Amino acid sequence: MESITRLISIDRSSPVPLYFQVAQQLQHLIESGTLAPGTRLENEIALADKFGLSRPTMRQAMQYLVDKGLLARKRGVGTQVVNNRVSRQIELTSLFDDLQRDDRRPRTEVLSLQTVPAAGPVAAALALEPGTPTVALRRLRYANDEPIAVMQNHLPADLLTLTEDDLTAHGLYELLRRSGVSLRTARQNIGARRATAAEARLLGEGRSGTLLTMERTVQGDAGRPVEFGSHLYRASRYSFEMTLTAH
Repeated sequence: MESITRLISIDRSSPVPLYFQVAQQLQHLIESGTLAPGTRLENEIALADKFGLSRPTMRQAMQYLVDKGLLARKRGVGTQVVNNRVSRQIELTSLFDDLQRDDRRPRTEVLSLQTVPAAGPVAAALALEPGTPTVALRRLRYANDEPIAVMQNHLPADLLTLTEDDLTAHGLYELLRRSGVSLRTARQNIGARRATAAEARLLGEGRSGTLLTMERTVQGDAGRPVEFGSHLYRASRYSFEMTLTAH
């Protein structure tokens, strides 16, 4: 722990609250891998003494990181680094494939799979006449055995045949490509809202926890819409990243 105290500097003349200075620097140490998952931290009293902070200030810093999903308090063990947060570049990729590439051990629970008539926003997004059959699927996605996303998708029913076994073992985009469906471009909207009670139970979030929302319409060859997705992600475990360039 001495090495960590040397890596964290506190500026008492800064307008930034002391707890936030400590929390941000600890977050950087965790996300950079300096503090690896499983690392056990000293208790708040010992850390407060080493940093020269009050115990409530140190407790606030630690709670901030617990709320972000970077630390976990375990009875009989203490406070440990978990860093189960998934950070994902905004690209036309499948969450399943992204998690697999990052060795996050993706797992899928299929909540529903059925054929339903297109209506409202789904019909508009897929450019289908109302009543046209669509495949509707809803899945709960896990990373390292922790739920992180609820994903609802609609596809034209004539596009491909899907089974629960397929969706459990593979990402949706992989299955589309295997069936010869090209994924060319996508239009995507990202937002945030509070979880409903049912969503909070599914995702293991506290009541009214914050969820990131993402709606995506994917076009295939000749601009034909091939998929409309409406996904919910745990904000405490998930973030989107993007690269901006100047022109």
